[in-house]
Amino acid sequence: MANMFLMFYLSMVMFLFGCMVFVSNRKHLLSTLLSLEYMVLSLFIFLFFYLNFMNYEMYFSMFFLTFCVCEGVLGLSILVSMIRTHGNDYFQSFSILQC
Repeated sequence: MANMFLMFYLSMVMFLFGCMVFVSNRKHLLSTLLSLEYMVLSLFIFLFFYLNFMNYEMYFSMFFLTFCVCEGVLGLSILVSMIRTHGNDYFQSFSILQC
């Protein structure tokens, strides 16, 4: 029982560290995407342990993983198109209004 609460707290601390990195690191798009994926991974760990603790089925975690993969693919496709058009992934090198 205490081990389960330790895992809940660990996943919440992971999420908070991911939020801090996301807010503080805004130079490259790739590092921003990596911090978002880290936050999603910590939410998945929290969801997995919560569903195991409450003895629910794991179908929702499969849906969550599916949407997380779609989110990652969309982020990488934006990164690739940005590198093709601008040559790098710096936020300062392009303007949103140019699109």
